[in-house]
Parts: sequence; structure tokens; C-alpha cells
Amino acid sequence: MPVSIPRVLFTLLFFVPVLSWGQSLPSGSGPVQSFERYRQQALQEKLFVHTDQAFYLTGETMWFKIYYVDGSRHQPLDVSKVTYVELLDKEKKSVLQTKVALNPDGGNGNLFLPSSLSSGNYLLRAYTSWMKNFNADFFFEKTLTVVNPFKPLGLPLLRETTDYDVQLFPEGGNLVQGLPGKVAFKVADASGRGVAVQGWLVSGQNDTLTRFNSHKFGIGTFTLTPDEKMYRVVFRDRQGRTVTRPLPTVYPQGYTMRLDESSADQLTLTVRTNVPGASSVLLFAHTRNDIKVAEARPIQRETTFSIDKKKLGEGISHLTIFNADGKPVCERLYFKRPTQPLDISLKPNQPSYASRTKVTLDASVATAAQGRQAGLSMAVYRVDSLAETSSGNLLSYLWMTSDLQGRIESPDYYLQPGNEGVAQATDNLMLTYGWRRFRWEDVLNSPSPGKKQLKRLFTPEHNGLLIQGTVTDSLTGKPVPNIITYLSSVGKPIRLYVSRSDSSGRIRFEMQDFYGARNIVVQTNPKDSIYKIAITNPFSGTFSSTRLPALSVAESQTDQLLNRSVAMQVQATYWGDRVINYQYPPVDSSAFYGKPGESYLLDVYTRFPRMEEVLREYILGVMPRKKQGRFRLYVPNEPYRAIFEDPSLALLDGVPVFDMDKIIEFSPLKVKQIDVITNQFFIGPSLFPGVISFMTYKGDLAGFPLDARLLKLDYDGLQLQREFYSPRYDTPRQLSSRQPDGRTLLYWNPNLKTDAQGKGRAEFYTSDQTGTYVVEVNGLTTDGQAGSQRTLFEVKNSPK
Repeated sequence: MPVSIPRVLFTLLFFVPVLSWGQSLPSGSGPVQSFERYRQQALQEKLFVHTDQAFYLTGETMWFKIYYVDGSRHQPLDVSKVTYVELLDKEKKSVLQTKVALNPDGGNGNLFLPSSLSSGNYLLRAYTSWMKNFNADFFFEKTLTVVNPFKPLGLPLLRETTDYDVQLFPEGGNLVQGLPGKVAFKVADASGRGVAVQGWLVSGQNDTLTRFNSHKFGIGTFTLTPDEKMYRVVFRDRQGRTVTRPLPTVYPQGYTMRLDESSADQLTLTVRTNVPGASSVLLFAHTRNDIKVAEARPIQRETTFSIDKKKLGEGISHLTIFNADGKPVCERLYFKRPTQPLDISLKPNQPSYASRTKVTLDASVATAAQGRQAGLSMAVYRVDSLAETSSGNLLSYLWMTSDLQGRIESPDYYLQPGNEGVAQATDNLMLTYGWRRFRWEDVLNSPSPGKKQLKRLFTPEHNGLLIQGTVTDSLTGKPVPNIITYLSSVGKPIRLYVSRSDSSGRIRFEMQDFYGARNIVVQTNPKDSIYKIAITNPFSGTFSSTRLPALSVAESQTDQLLNRSVAMQVQATYWGDRVINYQYPPVDSSAFYGKPGESYLLDVYTRFPRMEEVLREYILGVMPRKKQGRFRLYVPNEPYRAIFEDPSLALLDGVPVFDMDKIIEFSPLKVKQIDVITNQFFIGPSLFPGVISFMTYKGDLAGFPLDARLLKLDYDGLQLQREFYSPRYDTPRQLSSRQPDGRTLLYWNPNLKTDAQGKGRAEFYTSDQTGTYVVEVNGLTTDGQAGSQRTLFEVKNSPK
């Protein structure tokens, strides 16, 4: 009988030692080792992006903070050093892209939303190079709304429809004739929001067998013991509109499972079957790849497993039942609410403020007693019917959203302190969503110790940005191995990288301190002119199955849109020159070869009209020679007082030049400095007999005629850090200034650190925009405790 869950290899039973019935699996046995090998070879990374808001106008800037953790234990990682961030439209076309540096505290950046964007819902996604080895469902995703106030909205006409998205999920995977089962359902509208419904289960003879109602977010359950194959489920919304769907297939033979909360500390898992000859079943449970339960029991018609909740990890656990043949026959999810999330408290010094007034906001976390400081990100923005959606909750994402397939409505609801209604809604959710971060085949097929490790196409960027490409034969298009390639970053400081193509023709350059938009030149030695180099787009070309809901803006929101649009334009007009301020990271400004053996500033010397005269007259470390009518440049082999037999590597602004006649003909008046390395020099896989580096005044090649066969292109490096600007009103003159302040985003801080007592403070000033403002904070400790918190305050007009 087919089962609608991932197929598990028969190999599993060979990993399980012979057990007496009810005996747990020993901790040192095969599955545990297999899981640990898989964890080491297939590290699961998680990213969470806290944006300052969830609603924007074009012309505004989106600010964001990136949290980067281990997917199993949620502890901060320091493996990948680059995050790729994209904004996708409804056609899954990338409209904005950037690369953000990661460090042990995560990363942060911004995206300016240009007026070329159309109004609509967009998908923000983020991932690392390593995450591209896995399904795009592993990427962080978040829906954002962008409205362009300078273009007609072009919204489609909303029609009354009963074409709801209705899904039915038998507990465990299947319905089996004669075996009692539970069926979960979810009814959602076109935007993905749950619809409250009543329902009826109708037999093939049109008899009503049971009635039921949705519980929360259009999700609910009903039970039945099927004795025929044809059933219908009828749903009716509050407006009286109905929709009918057939019940999932009822199989004549198979297995079912039922999970119940037998007590506050125990779960009861009941497995039933009508398969002739069924002898045993195995329960295998894990929480984010950590094995928690492995227990075998005999079965004839029914058997029961008792599961101690303490054995299951916090968050989502995956429960799978295998039959005696090692095949998966049932599975479902169970959620255990985190008992000790990071407790964040927020306390404004006043409940309301006048415009242009200082706000002092104290934030504290409750983990300071254990010596665990937290890193917080904080946004303060005006909330109204446009921006009523939360900008993101780190706690619910890590523990729930990131481990489920599909969009979850209001995930924060399920992490409330437990009560019967929340517990029922949470269990219903677990029945209607599928696990997305685990494949048995990957785990059980992971290589044993001593065998070749799994080969991944994309490697983690451990030390910074990787620029990758391929070398192919320009005639056949086939990849060419073992070819030396050179990449130069034109400009200052001088950077040169060397890579040898592998067996698949791939080349890889590990860039150091590569920030901002740069010009790069990639080439091979001209003697390899039949080879073609292509640089690979580092952004992923695969996409998740997420569907964006249609944009919905009500006529009643017109005034608020106008108000915010005017405020945005005021800011751009009066404050535009102050809000764009970048922080340049501390980088090594010296050339890649460090301190040269000889260095010459040509302006200090007599200027000659030809480069040959310059080299012969006072550049001691360079010996120009002619061979077969063409110039070659040699360097003395210090300290042996001999000349290298082979020509040295010549560079102009970091770009290798292989035709010395072009160097000789180049005007020395355009060259500011010449450095000479008078010994052997290693760069990557290559050894050069000395280096001669010519540097122009601006580092822009000064019109030097490069070889037409090389590849020259603009390439965006890591995003430069931009400072968030917030004006101050410390003096009476500033307070009485007639320059308007239209900020609706009052404060953004991606790196608010708490002290040893767990306290942090934010200070900022209100603007001229009155209304209700929300303070949203996310935070993470070094040991993986996550938390989120919100609070509100009012801004009113200043008294006259």
C-alpha cells in the first residue's frame, strides 16, 4: 500500500540490533552513529532575517538583521561568512540582490526600494552558499508588501468566490478500511488565511455521518472508521457558501496511528493494522536529527507505545512507524513548546511622548544570572492598518516555522503559554503540515568512517566571498581541467588571485576584504587562448513552492497611504544627504604581496618619456631583455645575486600582463609607483620568479590596452555597512527648527548588546509623525536561547 510520506530504506533494520519487545535502542548502536555522521557531513544551517518592518513604500529603505544558527541546536554558528539576500516578485524573478558579511554575531544590511518596483507582495529570501546544496525550502523566506505611490496599484477586481484551498490529512498518512482514524483539514482563502467553517462528513448514500467545526485558522479535525471507499466532506463558511471535497483514498489494508496526551508527562501512540501476518512495528522518533526514541513492539491488530515527553526535544519531533519489512507505514509530527525561551522585557520611560521628544527605552533579558549575554535587534516604527503585520519573530521561526513545509498563519500564537485551546490548535497544525528538513535516504546513505565524504557542489564560504566560474574549450564547450587562471580586482588595494581548474573545469577564487561594487578581470595565459572563462552567478536559481498572496489594499487605507507617502518624500527632500552614510570596514590597505623588496615613487626621479628608459636607469630590480624581437622582464634572484631564468610576473594595477611590449610602450607618466619582489613568490597553486607591479595614479589601468580575450566585468562584493540616521533634538534651536521630520521608522539597531547584568538601553527622538508606535525586539544568546518581545507607546502633537 502506498504511503504519503518520505520512503525509508530497508537498511534501517540492519542498523537496529535485536531487541526484546519494548526495549529501547542502545545509545551506541548504528543509527546513532549514522545520525552523527550525517550531522557532521550535512550541517543544517538556519537563517532568520529580522526586517525593520513588513510594509514599505518605494523610496524607503529596508533594514535587516541576520541571525545565523545551527539547524539542530539553534546555537550561533561561525562557519559561513556570506549570506545572499534577494527580493523576489510574484514571478519568482529577483528584483533586488545583495551579499552580506556574516560574523559570530550574524550580519546586517539594507536594501533601498527603487521606484521601478511595482506595488505587490514580494518574497524576501536569504541563504548561504552551503544551503544551495539542499532544497530551496531550507532558505529563509518572508512575505513583504511594497506599494509604489507613484504608480496605479492595478489591483485585480476581488470577486466573491468559494474556490477555497481545502486540504485533508489523515493522521499517520492514510485511511484504512475498518480501522478508526482521525482526519485533519485546513480551509484557506486565496491569500492563504484560514477560513472559519462548519463541516459534514457524507457517505456515498448521502447520509451525514458526523458534524464538526474548524478550531483555529481554518484548521480542525474529525474522526471516522471507514467501511467504504466513497466519502465526501462538505464545508460551509460564515456567509453560507459551501465547498465539497472527496475524502482521501481509503485503503483495504494498512496501518494507522493515533497520538494522544495521556497525561502531563506522557504521550500514548496507538498503532493499528489489518495486514495479515503483521508481526512487529518499530517506533523511531527524532527531534531535528537527534534520535530520541527507537523502540520495537509486537503487533497483531493493535499495539501501544508510551512516550515520556521528557525524552523528546523541544520544538518539532518526527515520529515514524516501520513495519517488520523495514518500510515506513505511518508518521506524524509532535510539537513540544520551549520551556525556557529568552525572556526579554521592554520598558519605555513614558507611556506617551510629544513630537521631537527623547525616548529612553530599557531592554533587559533574564539570563544574566547565568552569565549569558544576549545580542538584540530592535526596530521602532509607526503601526497602523498599513503596517499591522509583525516584522518577524525569531522564537517562532526557529522552533516551528523553519521546520515545517508551507506558510503558517500567525506562528506566534502556538508559542503562547499552554492552555487547552492552544494545545489543540498546535496538534491540529502538526497534522496539517509536513516536515521539510529531513530525508531518511540522506541519513542512512551517509558514508561510514574511512569512506569518501559526500561531495557537495557548493562549499561553505569559510573565509569570505568566493567567486566561482568554469573554464571550457571554446570550440567544443567541454570543461577543461588543470588550467591556471588569474582574477584581479582593479583598484586599490591591489589584489590578485590564482586558481587551477579542477576535473570539472571549475575555478574558485577566495576573495579577502572584497566590499562594494568592483571591477574584476579574469584571464588565462594568452597561450591558452582557446579556452573560455565564465563566472558563475552566485545567487541560487532554484525556488521554493511558496506562492505569494495577491496584494490587498482597501479604499479606507488611501489617506494613510497618502500620509506615509508625503512623509517619505519629505524625508528624501530634506534629509536625503544625511541619511546615506557608510561605514568602511577596516581592511589591509597594502598590496597582496605585502612589503616589496624594492619600491619606487616615480615622481621622485627624473621623468623619462619611455618605460624602457625608466627601467634601465633607476629600477635596479628589473632587467629588460629582448629575445626574438620581443621584450621580457627579469628580476634578480635575491639573495643569490643571480637573474631568474624565466621572466617575472608583470602586473598593472594588479592585472597580469603577459605582453611586455605593451608595458614598454605604456606611458611612464601614467605610472605612480613600481614595486619589485626580488624572490620567488607563491600565489595559490602558482610559483612566480619575482613580481613587477606597476601602479597608476588612480588604480584604474589609465587606458592600458588589455587583451581582448580576457573577461572584464562589474562585480558586487559584500555590502558596505550603512549607518542608520536619526536626528537629535537636544537644543532649543534644534527643537524649534522648521525643517520637517517625517520619519515613521524612529529607530533601528541590529546590534544592541546587553551588559553583564543583562541590560541594554536605546535612546532616540520622536518625529513630527503622531500615532501609535511599536517596539519590536528579537534576541539570541550564545547558547541558543531565542526570544522576541513587543511593546507600544504613543506620540502626540507637542503642546503649543
